[in-house]
Amino acid sequence: MNVYRVPKTAGPETRAALMNLMMEQMNQLGGPVTEENLLKTIDLALTEHSGSEFFAAETRDGSIVGCAFFNTGISLDKGGRYIWLNDLYVKKSERRKGIAKRLLLQVLYWAEQEDYNGIELETGINNAATKRLYNSLGFYDIISKRYSRSL
Repeated sequence: MNVYRVPKTAGPETRAALMNLMMEQMNQLGGPVTEENLLKTIDLALTEHSGSEFFAAETRDGSIVGCAFFNTGISLDKGGRYIWLNDLYVKKSERRKGIAKRLLLQVLYWAEQEDYNGIELETGINNAATKRLYNSLGFYDIISKRYSRSL
């Protein structure tokens, strides 16, 4: 298993593999997302100064089976740069093999090397396995209510 930061210059095959993986996740969540919109978003995220990053977990045969997608920002609370982890996803058939943990550890290592001050994320309140993963790596619960509006 190879876990790496996806280069901004990633080719169409890598972008399509990320799109297929994220489409699997969106289908499980029931989100109204199209492949075209996902690919546009991935292309935008992989532009040079987007503030977004992908990390991928790839099997020996080159198949991408997991990824972490996040945006970077600046936080008064964190006292500088931080990461908002949008997605951490592993193909259903590849779960319980430590892939999500390896992805998240690689993101944390990268963030420390790049001088980030923190990482935040959210997960479903009933997602016990994911909560255990995050807690095992030092994440803690923040009680809040998140709001959203599309434009």
